Amino acid sequence: MYAEERQQAILEQARADGKVDVVTLAEQFKVTTETIRRDLTVLERARTVRRVHGGAIPVERLGFEPGLAARDAVLTEEKERIAKAALNELPVDGSIIIDAGTTTSRLVQLLPADRELTVVVNSPPHATVLATRPHLNVIMLGGRVRGRTLATVDDWVLRPLASLWVDVAFMATNGCSAGRGLTTSDQAEAAVKRAMIASSRRRVLLADHTKVGNDYLVRFGEFSEIDVLITDTGLDAEPAAEIAALGPEVLRV
Repeated sequence: MYAEERQQAILEQARADGKVDVVTLAEQFKVTTETIRRDLTVLERARTVRRVHGGAIPVERLGFEPGLAARDAVLTEEKERIAKAALNELPVDGSIIIDAGTTTSRLVQLLPADRELTVVVNSPPHATVLATRPHLNVIMLGGRVRGRTLATVDDWVLRPLASLWVDVAFMATNGCSAGRGLTTSDQAEAAVKRAMIASSRRRVLLADHTKVGNDYLVRFGEFSEIDVLITDTGLDAEPAAEIAALGPEVLRV
């Protein structure tokens, strides 16, 4: 196993269990405790875990929100597969919303160049990528830009969203669970996500398996409001079935 693969496995285990222990990880991966400590240092520098005595805790459990770069660096293959599957949800023509996020950013990169679409975004990086596509009509929702996520928020976003009605909204989330629904760390972003759901005919949630079972501060939606959840094969069949029972089709890719 390469170091990057081991670090990804450690991060997933930390998120699943709420913490990890250096000695246990060393035995599990058959490496030295020093190797594990170096792995945890790498993950801490990426702001995905916080080192504690004898181990580490995922930042989500401590109430912190990882930065965009830190989130973009993990589960890259899974996010790519999710984004490719999301292409099947695009209308032939019409209008879509693409929420700010690292998985949705991959969808932005993959949008077909020959499709006539109006694309509404609340992410300056999304808008920058899409603006030069000749067949796309790109609408950028202005507002205050949150530095941690590079998403625009507040009334400058909410007011125009209230008058829009799009075919499909491609949504992102920090966490989701059958019990708590869709959650995020920031009240202002939650308000924008809630407005996006209300402004769309069909809602597609793009979320890798580590998001499932993690609940954050603010709820912005219910699974009953989502038509399709596209996740990866890391999500076990039992939680997938539990979510599907609430309404959405669950695709594990």
